[in-house]
Amino acid sequence: MSGAAPELPGWRHVYTGKVREVFASETDPDVLLVAASDRVSAFDHVLRPAIPGKGAMLTRLSRWWFERIDVPNHLREPAGWDDDLDPELAARSMRVAALDMFPIECVVRGYLTGSGLKEYVANGTVCGIPLPAGLADGDRLPEPIYTPAWKAPQGQHDENISFERTVELVGADDAAALRELSLRVFRDASAIADERGVVLADTKFEFGRDRATGDITIADEVLTSDSSRYWDAELYRDQALPTARRLASFDKQIVRDWLSVNWDGTGDPPELPAEVVERTVARYRELFDRLGVDRA
Repeated sequence: MSGAAPELPGWRHVYTGKVREVFASETDPDVLLVAASDRVSAFDHVLRPAIPGKGAMLTRLSRWWFERIDVPNHLREPAGWDDDLDPELAARSMRVAALDMFPIECVVRGYLTGSGLKEYVANGTVCGIPLPAGLADGDRLPEPIYTPAWKAPQGQHDENISFERTVELVGADDAAALRELSLRVFRDASAIADERGVVLADTKFEFGRDRATGDITIADEVLTSDSSRYWDAELYRDQALPTARRLASFDKQIVRDWLSVNWDGTGDPPELPAEVVERTVARYRELFDRLGVDRA
């Protein structure tokens, strides 16, 4: 999707994010339509051109995981719910419950890498959690760790927070439940990915409370290439390979790498070359195929 959001009979546009458009039902206040676009963002900018097919792939991947994780999810899709939608739009959309969302991004890390590695090198911690000495980039942690973040308003950066701060924000019972659910889903998903030769290094979840049942419910996208870091298990185990090759992720890292070399961060970012777009599409598609999503 690019430009203005489409007008959809029966739906009212309420939100445009970097990647998603959200519509509210005109007949049911507890139902939303969430449409993933092909837009790609990096360093807080939406880039051009888009990544063809990305929205549909990520939507299908979320659905695939929703079918496999034992946690209530936000899908509310009776038979024929998408009959009036354009097929291309339907392929990248989900009809979902309007939840009372928790203001917390539930991050789980099973391996040391990325921003966590930088903090560890400086302080021996990740998000304030002490870790054993002597770990290197890509090392598996003794146990997955829960490192929540406060979901900042649109246009601001999320802020890493302590578990104690989540208690202040949502109460002790809900804070504990969010931590337990996040760690459980991560472990279950890691086992499923491992069976398919893929390492789930880290991920983030969002949860809300179902207005009808009161249940804590997983929402938004789940375990996609945009919300998670995945590695090829065979390459990961090959210690003879350079670290960058072992830890090459199935996501838009190709875009970030190109942009970091070809843009100084001032003004508007340059347009992505066709070769970068093609390689990024192939990388998203490879994870899709490795997990066997089309064969589900």
